[in-house]
Amino acid sequence: MSFQISKEISTSELASRLKNGESPIIVDVREPAEWVEGHIAGAKHIPLGQLIERMDELDKNQEMIIVCRSGGRSGLACELLSENGFDVVNMTGGLMSWTDELV
Repeated sequence: MSFQISKEISTSELASRLKNGESPIIVDVREPAEWVEGHIAGAKHIPLGQLIERMDELDKNQEMIIVCRSGGRSGLACELLSENGFDVVNMTGGLMSWTDELV
């Protein structure tokens, strides 16, 4: 596969949007143990391995920001979701680059 993620957002851009009162749909595709260690407030947790069977929980009509630990799994999730008609944005750098608050 030579899929290119067409839309990306940096951690600082997403943090800015959240601080400005925006409520983007954020989907965290990390494993449960990673999620428990901390995640972005309001994010929906769907581990990458469950994404195919849980796609029905997501809205194809709304843009979603996909996050993971470093940006790799979220890139794969973006590819999978995009191929299934979803409007997705990959958060580059993942939560390793996140400097804002986590819950």
